Amino acid sequence: MEEIEISSWLTLDAIQDSAEIVETVGDLQLGHGKYIFCTIEDDYLELGYLDTASNFLRRYEDEEEFKSALTERKEEMGEISYDEDQSFNNDFEDDIDGEGSNSKQDSEDF
Repeated sequence: MEEIEISSWLTLDAIQDSAEIVETVGDLQLGHGKYIFCTIEDDYLELGYLDTASNFLRRYEDEEEFKSALTERKEEMGEISYDEDQSFNNDFEDDIDGEGSNSKQDSEDF
């Protein structure tokens, strides 16, 4: 991974306009940062828009490193979906299998 500091959001916007966006994590109106994961040709990039620190551009070596960074950023920002949250899935599956309290009775009440 390589990282450079970018002083202007306009520069990040210009890069973003040239890129294919994979996913956006965060929101500057609700938090302190927004991270755009994107690609330009064979380059895997993360654009960091921050209101409390320096903005940045990160370039990842390959798709695996890129996906790992995206997952890590989602965890950091609390944006992991239920499909990816295995502890939630395991708890839910236990309830379906009847190990949860009154799961069958609760469904019959409706």
